[in-house]
Amino acid sequence: MPRAVKFSRYGGPEVLEVVEVPRPKAGPGEVLVRVVVAGVNPGEAGIRQGVFADMWPAVFPEGQGNDFAGWVAELGDGVSEFAVGDEVIGYLPRRAQADYVVSPADVLAPKPADISWEAAAPLSAVGVTAWAAVDAVEPAAGDT
Repeated sequence: MPRAVKFSRYGGPEVLEVVEVPRPKAGPGEVLVRVVVAGVNPGEAGIRQGVFADMWPAVFPEGQGNDFAGWVAELGDGVSEFAVGDEVIGYLPRRAQADYVVSPADVLAPKPADISWEAAAPLSAVGVTAWAAVDAVEPAAGDT
């Protein structure tokens, strides 16, 4: 049976549990991904600890991990941009640390072939953060 990381109360790493879960199925427009690597970011640790409970409350049992890299295991109806076996990266708030995740196809990207699984997994969150930083400072030509 597939596994996922969950927590049922706020706290440190000691509240995390690896639990058995049913294997998800891809619905229309979705992709089932067999996760190879999943990450955790400092903000996610803060969510687990309850630091952001007023802004982003946990819904127990809550999942862990946002960024992941894996390969396509199943396609839902209407998905044509990927094929079973494709290597992908993605971002799913509080669901990535699992053997399988279901993701909307339009939020996945091909995993760059020339980098490791470990380097690919955080690209979604890191990339979005970098884009937001550049957008926030509005650099002009010649700025460094």
